[in-house]
Amino acid sequence: MKPLYKKIVLSGSLFFAALLNAQTEIKVNTLFAPVGIYNIAVEKPINNKISMQVEAFVSPWKSFNGRNLQIYMGTVEGRYYFKEKMKNWYVGTYVSMAAFNLQKWNYWKDKPVFDELGQPEILPDGSVRVTGRYQKGLAFIFGISGGYHFTINNNWGLDVYAGIGTTQSFYKGYFKDNGERYDGAKNFNKSGELIPTRGGLMLTYRIN
Repeated sequence: MKPLYKKIVLSGSLFFAALLNAQTEIKVNTLFAPVGIYNIAVEKPINNKISMQVEAFVSPWKSFNGRNLQIYMGTVEGRYYFKEKMKNWYVGTYVSMAAFNLQKWNYWKDKPVFDELGQPEILPDGSVRVTGRYQKGLAFIFGISGGYHFTINNNWGLDVYAGIGTTQSFYKGYFKDNGERYDGAKNFNKSGELIPTRGGLMLTYRIN
């Protein structure tokens, strides 16, 4: 009888060999690519109804329409297909980690700047100081997803999907005009939200 550790190593080797020999799809999100945001993924089946997808999302924009929009995010997702792997309807669960330098949606408009006494800051020309605000930090996301996988032919397909998750963020807030902190926190701010965190239309290609 083989020692336990040898059984574990053998089982693990067979598992990864099965993944390497299984049908694999590479994907690109057609909704984001035209504006220079890159969302690519690789999906591998584990059995006839379950697959694993690894995904990267990169928005390199230091300024997009005047707003900070840098996001670097990785996602691992498990999917369950109701009929057959990589075909028709599916549901999934995912975990993501992101580094960001962006303006949250509720900071898109420039706002007056107030001093420690709550009074508007006045510029040398007598006007009130008005500037934008942006946030830099990390986010951890746990969510559920759903979608539909269309088959075009033996190699090509389309993957329409969306996901919503709880986002736990740790960030620092800055003024856009001078780069100084606006939030007054010594370390990181913390926030939690339940929001849509992923979605799109991916063009898929089966490579084996």
